[in-house]
Amino acid sequence: MTARQPSTGEDGDRERERERGRAWEGISTTGANDESMIERTITPVRNRAREAGESRSASPVLELDGVTRSFGPETAVADLSLSVYEGELLTLLGPSGCGKTTTLRLLAGLDRPDAGQIRLGEESVAGPETFVPPDERDVGLVFQSFALFPHLTVGENVAFGIANRPSDAVDERVTELLELVGLSDYRDHSPDDLSGGQRQRIALARSLAPEPEVLLLDEPFSNLDVGLRKEMREEVRRIIKETGVTAVSVTHDQEEALSISDRVAVISDGHVQQVDRPEVVFEQPESRFVAEFLGQAGFVTGQLRRGAVESEIGTVDAAVVEGLGDEYEGAAVDILVRPDDLRATPAEGPEANGRIVERQYTGPSFVYSVELASGDVVYCEHNHADDLDLDQSVRVDLSVDHPLAWFPAE
Repeated sequence: MTARQPSTGEDGDRERERERGRAWEGISTTGANDESMIERTITPVRNRAREAGESRSASPVLELDGVTRSFGPETAVADLSLSVYEGELLTLLGPSGCGKTTTLRLLAGLDRPDAGQIRLGEESVAGPETFVPPDERDVGLVFQSFALFPHLTVGENVAFGIANRPSDAVDERVTELLELVGLSDYRDHSPDDLSGGQRQRIALARSLAPEPEVLLLDEPFSNLDVGLRKEMREEVRRIIKETGVTAVSVTHDQEEALSISDRVAVISDGHVQQVDRPEVVFEQPESRFVAEFLGQAGFVTGQLRRGAVESEIGTVDAAVVEGLGDEYEGAAVDILVRPDDLRATPAEGPEANGRIVERQYTGPSFVYSVELASGDVVYCEHNHADDLDLDQSVRVDLSVDHPLAWFPAE
């Protein structure tokens, strides 16, 4: 291994900055004994997380301020604060029992908070001395079960929430929405004649008919076949964006949340763990819970020494690890690595640093679980044509095109 010489004074500072700059230009760094090169093509996206969190000039359309809801001894939502801005689609994401559905019910007016306040625009709709019932809130709700009325036609279902308008206006609005969701030919059909995806679009059209200020979606794709979900995610996002409505969705499906949302709020035990753009939440998680909940997460342990993290998969330049500055010199850290950040190649003897202990075939790719010498397990994603055997010795190398997240070592 080529030893790094300690740098001191202004010359050392300038050299460290040059090294960081080279790392971000895609320079390869040397692993143990100069026998492997860890390829990096790091793009200049250091400020992505900061840009995503920049202040907004607009006031929130929907705001929760210190909202709490308990059921007996169990606290479902704990001092939760969150803002939703005009025209965005924000998804509440978390495991079962985390409080996301309770939060949606509080927003809809189907439940009342024990503490805190909910504001819709400038109006308080729930608080210590205020509670506006669901039918008086300017909110639309798409239920998980779609909840269409079987005794009404498709057109009558869409018109249900606007029946008090003049008949000409109702007819015009129903026509507009059926065209929007691509089901104009089904106006006089029964909901029983529709497929699952079609019923979902009618449920969405019905909720949009009164032109609500906020649209709430409760696990909107959970009742659809797996093959239909991707298509309907794209379709629902298109419809929401074309209408310009502000929307809040609830799901436990990470792929769904990451693919349709403008922002994602990850919830655990009634608390918001992180809220940001999908790519920021995935690539720069602020907690281990977020890192491990969103996709497969592996951690490589190392120690920061003179601008680099020395780990069992090689030397990782600190310049490619987000926020890992000189002030952490000597600290033990865990670097978050996803399956697409790593490559495993067959190796023997001192060349090897891991062993394949499991493999998962997904169709387009294999995901290999590799146990490192320390006992830590990381994941490597390969093209389906790369066929590595269980119990095979391999060398794991890092190959990334984005900043890496890190946490204090456990």
